[in-house]
Amino acid sequence: MKVYEYKGCSTCRNALKFLDSKKISYQKIPIRETPPSITELKKALQHLKGDTKKLFNTSGQDYKALNLKEKHLTMTDDEKLKLLSQNGNLVKRPFVISPDLILIGFKEEDWKKTFK
Repeated sequence: MKVYEYKGCSTCRNALKFLDSKKISYQKIPIRETPPSITELKKALQHLKGDTKKLFNTSGQDYKALNLKEKHLTMTDDEKLKLLSQNGNLVKRPFVISPDLILIGFKEEDWKKTFK
């Protein structure tokens, strides 16, 4: 299981603490330096039933600086995925992916249901 995270993100730290407490092994990947691939983002998009906005860190500075709230409306899905794959700051985190699991963001109650 890959966990794309940012060490300065308290939500990511909480997610990793949660996984550690459950003794779940994972590969930690720095999301800013190594964003998810387009293939991984497409898989997540399928999981999200095509809602690209849920892939974005909408509260992040890069999202705001690029005016993506407005641009998002006119961009194609391929353009959005390419942008996300090139700028890890734009991806909602933590971004967790394995062959049979996708989690975006950390909500402890949801994770408790996933990792019983």
